[in-house]
Amino acid sequence: MLAVLCASLLLVAMDATILNVALPSLIDHMEPSPMEQLWIVDLYGLVLGGLLITCGAISDRYGRKRLFIAGFVLFGLASVVAATAHDPAQLIAGRALLGVGGAMVMPSTLSLIRNIFTDDHERTLAIGIWASVAGAGAAIGPLVGGHLVEQFGWSAAFWLNVPVVVLTVTAGLWLLPEYRAPQQGGSLDWLSAALSVLGIVALAWGIKHLAKGDPAPVDLVIMVASVLLLGWFAYRQLRSADPLLDVRLFRNRAFTAAALSTLLAMLAIGAALFLISLWLQYIHGYTPSEAGLRTVPAAFATLFGSLATPWLMRHVGVRPLMAFGLASLTAGFVVLAAIPTTSYPLVAFVLVCLGIGDGIAITTAAAVLVAAVPPERAGQAGAVEETNYELGIGLGVALLGSIHGRLFVEHMTDLPLHGDDLDTARGSVGGAAYISHQIGGPVGAQVLEIAQHAFDSALTTTSWISAGLVGSVALLVVILVPKGFQATSSH
Repeated sequence: MLAVLCASLLLVAMDATILNVALPSLIDHMEPSPMEQLWIVDLYGLVLGGLLITCGAISDRYGRKRLFIAGFVLFGLASVVAATAHDPAQLIAGRALLGVGGAMVMPSTLSLIRNIFTDDHERTLAIGIWASVAGAGAAIGPLVGGHLVEQFGWSAAFWLNVPVVVLTVTAGLWLLPEYRAPQQGGSLDWLSAALSVLGIVALAWGIKHLAKGDPAPVDLVIMVASVLLLGWFAYRQLRSADPLLDVRLFRNRAFTAAALSTLLAMLAIGAALFLISLWLQYIHGYTPSEAGLRTVPAAFATLFGSLATPWLMRHVGVRPLMAFGLASLTAGFVVLAAIPTTSYPLVAFVLVCLGIGDGIAITTAAAVLVAAVPPERAGQAGAVEETNYELGIGLGVALLGSIHGRLFVEHMTDLPLHGDDLDTARGSVGGAAYISHQIGGPVGAQVLEIAQHAFDSALTTTSWISAGLVGSVALLVVILVPKGFQATSSH
């Protein structure tokens, strides 16, 4: 049963990052605009994150196995839509549908683990395996994507999903137990569901456009609207006898710290894998499969960190372990920012720091969140964990990716270009590489050299910002989590 749940989670997690190395090939084929490129990469995570709270509540009310199976079928159909895309609009639509299917699957995986494994130690080990698959899935996405893109083209990254969906749905129908909270048979609060989805998506939109600089008035309006929508959602949940998300759970300081840890850990790893994949291909000229292979240290480090966490939690404790995981992430960004000449051995070391920190932080946070709620609210705990997980990846690309893009443009000065070529080269590192290849000769080499310097300079500043964000949450964990706190169901 755990194998079925983890297989589905692996696929959903891989799809969050599998396009990182496929993006250059996809850009050459479809020629999407810079904004379309960002939407292709991060819309999946934003849609998934926006729907997780609603899907977690649906799974509690109408059956976790039922939602899991339905979501995975939709995930397979959406993969076909994306794989057969002939223009950016269809691909973006396919990624959005993948997000809907993933949102139906993910809360069910963690909540079913909560119901299947009732012993604290068994459940913590199962969560460690679950988290290792989630983290490793995000980390090996570039490796798998790179190999498939090089051998079969970018659409193979989506065709991969179809046979796995068929096998997992077949096994899930046979093996997985059904669970439905008996006291939650009432109708769903659809207004609250709409408020949560619109609020989260509007928040992501606002952050994305504010990070790019020079926001339009409509972007500011959307940002304010997101705060109002989420505030209204929280107000309705406090007044509801059967809320979609029991916001009172956040009165538990350890629960709040765990939610923040997940959000910032995935924000950091999502942005890092995105930017490092671009760095490997555009700055050092690796093929997609070569670039994917060079992200493997993050996958192995994540796997090691996640599997070691259950033992470490028993012997070290929740608070120091969660803080250590976030500190390791912070250290990775500090190293990336502090050393001016970026080389692959340095990047490999950074990936190990990020992977170990991510594995430890995510696994510890998941154990705390699941232990903090009664079994009938397990879907909500899963939704909180996975909302922060997916929003972290999406916002990492949207926020830190946009900041990096803005800084890249500012550093792209003194280019020996004019007109459309100048606009294309300044728009993104991919555009600069394309123009450099098209022009060739000394001028093309000069454009590429300027772009490489601009990318590294932007990466340095973005890494300092990332280190500050994650380091601040590490300090909050020390403040919020009580000394001696244990992730057992008695809390």
